[in-house]
Amino acid sequence: MEPISLVPKIAFVSDRYGASNWEIYLMNTDGSDQTDITNSPGLDADPAWSPDGSRIAFLSDRDGNGDIYVMNADGSGQTRLTDNPAGDTLPDWSPDGSRIILESDRDGNFEVYGINSDGSGEINLTNNPAWDGYPDWSPDGSKIAFVSDRDGDFEVYVMNADGSDQTRLTDSAAGDSVPDWSPDGSRIAFQSERDGNNEVYVMNADGSDQTNLTNNPAGDLAPDWSPDGGLIAFESDRDGNYEIYVMNADGSGPVNLTNDPDDDFWPIWSP
Repeated sequence: MEPISLVPKIAFVSDRYGASNWEIYLMNTDGSDQTDITNSPGLDADPAWSPDGSRIAFLSDRDGNGDIYVMNADGSGQTRLTDNPAGDTLPDWSPDGSRIILESDRDGNFEVYGINSDGSGEINLTNNPAWDGYPDWSPDGSKIAFVSDRDGDFEVYVMNADGSDQTRLTDSAAGDSVPDWSPDGSRIAFQSERDGNNEVYVMNADGSDQTNLTNNPAGDLAPDWSPDGGLIAFESDRDGNYEIYVMNADGSGPVNLTNDPDDDFWPIWSP
């Protein structure tokens, strides 16, 4: 087995082959060397790095419905983990690499589930009649942030890793979603529509001090922290189509990394 590269990368999704054939790409953190690593007909999306950077879990509909797959970080060894007639999407690894959480409607409504990293050991963590999704594991493995509309609109919640103590963190009349923990676990970035359009916000892990970082009339979505916590990648259509941007963690210095006429979205930093 080749040694794992310690050079950080950003995985992202692009529709460069057409709207029905999304692929997962890798690029350097300066935007160079953009490479398609899935090369599959159909939709491949929602990449999530394993904690050691050696593998990527992702969504694919190549077998007829959305299931979770895993592959090596170079795109080789693409293997199906879930096999369910419902939709499974948005995987995220536990910090020790033993478990994967995901969003699924296999019980008739969307819930957050946990599985072992080999696809076994399925557990419904949220068990709520409302919509629950967009799970993100805290860096210490003790908590999971997620999104739910159980209180009438989409809000960010947190629960223990076993599904207990589900607590709302945001309380906005508009939608709040796509939470992402900072590497030190002290803050959560998320996207919000509370200003009339999607913006990237950050808050403390207890929900306090919710702050708009992007302040742009375009749509800014899907934030993801760099491994050192100094930068946040996100997607934005401020240049007329969705591109991957990176900015300082205080919202300053946004830079377009992808610069492609097609849509690029869902950036995820490697460990």
